Amino acid sequence: MAHLEARKHISPDSGFPVTLHPNFNPKIREHVPPDELREEIFPDKDRALFADPEKKALFSVAKRVDLTESVGTVLENVQLSQLTPQQLDELALLVTERGVVFFREQDLTTETQVKLFKHYGILDKHPAQKDVRHVVIRGSREDHREILKYTPWPSGDFHADTSFEINPPSYSMLRMEEHPDVGGDTAWISTYGLYDALSDAMKKFVDSLHAIHTSRLQYDTILDLWGVGPNRPPIDSHHPAVRTHPVTGLKALNVNPGFVTGFAELKKVESDKLLDFFAYHVHSADDHYVRWKWAVGSIAMWDNRCTNHRVIPGTYEAPRRGIRTTVFGEKPYFDPASEGRAQRQARLKEESLKAASEKDVQDEAKAAAAVDTLTPA
Repeated sequence: MAHLEARKHISPDSGFPVTLHPNFNPKIREHVPPDELREEIFPDKDRALFADPEKKALFSVAKRVDLTESVGTVLENVQLSQLTPQQLDELALLVTERGVVFFREQDLTTETQVKLFKHYGILDKHPAQKDVRHVVIRGSREDHREILKYTPWPSGDFHADTSFEINPPSYSMLRMEEHPDVGGDTAWISTYGLYDALSDAMKKFVDSLHAIHTSRLQYDTILDLWGVGPNRPPIDSHHPAVRTHPVTGLKALNVNPGFVTGFAELKKVESDKLLDFFAYHVHSADDHYVRWKWAVGSIAMWDNRCTNHRVIPGTYEAPRRGIRTTVFGEKPYFDPASEGRAQRQARLKEESLKAASEKDVQDEAKAAAAVDTLTPA
């Protein structure tokens, strides 16, 4: 962290760096992004909507192993490079349902990964990304608690990739090329589950809010900490605090500690208190959490619309290098008629029990009628 601007200005009283506001950092203040802000785009129909709901083609070649009840599935005995377009569509549907799907010992290269991922839409480009096709993802060996004293973005916290964009990403895929034997894991949390875990009163309240997603904190931190980019000017987007997933129709909490700084409808202190609650809510969601131990050749494909994720910092010395591809999603929206995952499961169970009960009544009536027919007058 020695290159951080704040580390160059030491207080004579404490011996520690004086925290500088980003506007006083000339490296940040004078940066001119090469690209303009984006306008809304309208992606093609999500590939998961073309899938067989039973995923028969995919499961004919892959063994499904669910890692937790709420989130995370491993597909075994399959190579992504060999999947047909129909199987890729069914994989997308599985990802929208399970949040993140993992693979081990894959044979994809960067070129074949990029080609495969174009099946899912238009390739997105991270603000600090140089290659339009993919971004290199490395590990984190910094003390994020210390960094946060001097840079404004909580870079080690849970987030959905670039959720501040007008069109935040839908699907992302990360393929690991180098990795330490221990350390460098990634964790995902289901935002379906985060919504379900709220009380009914809180759900109703949050349904009515817009979360303020900003790139400003990352913008400043990228310049100071990473020394690259950003490609685009800062942006603030007001997205529904609860979004409706366009494929599953389920409600997902659209609040993450990495990019959300408040709620448009609330006053500052109200926003701050609610943000404090959601930070607790996210970090205590062990029942909606999965942690993946990487190895070279491992791949994760996830849906940013129904998960948050974070890399787990560590002190490992071995290199960590992955290739991530991402595609544009739709502009987030909220449908008041949509339902939570647990709510849907309860409704379907009730409907099933009701249907079974009605069938029993009908069967009893038929049996009684048959007895009456056979009984002499």
